[in-house]
Amino acid sequence: MRRQNAKKIIIIDMKVAITSTGNTLASMLDQRFGRCAYFVIYDKESKSVEYIPNPNKQVSEGAGPASVQLLAERGVHKIISGDFGMKVKPILDSLQIQMIVIKDTPKTVSEIMDTLDH
Repeated sequence: MRRQNAKKIIIIDMKVAITSTGNTLASMLDQRFGRCAYFVIYDKESKSVEYIPNPNKQVSEGAGPASVQLLAERGVHKIISGDFGMKVKPILDSLQIQMIVIKDTPKTVSEIMDTLDH
């Protein structure tokens, strides 16, 4: 009888997107996903931060799905926002991107990043 070694697949959530009202670490979490002012892409491994102005914040419809596409193309595995539209959840599920909702407590981007590192 031969034993086969089980292979483990580990999904690493290195890149996290945070919806932001501005392009600094002191900016507040933007409660709107698809129409936020900026996406902050935080790479937990390298500790790098990228600020992306949201090109979809002014579109008449489809801002959420278009924003998901933008973040998926950048390799994001988690998105933190105050609220997500109804069209977004099934898309994120299909792409295996985790949604994290922070509603009641105002937080800065820096505070959220600190939480992610612990």
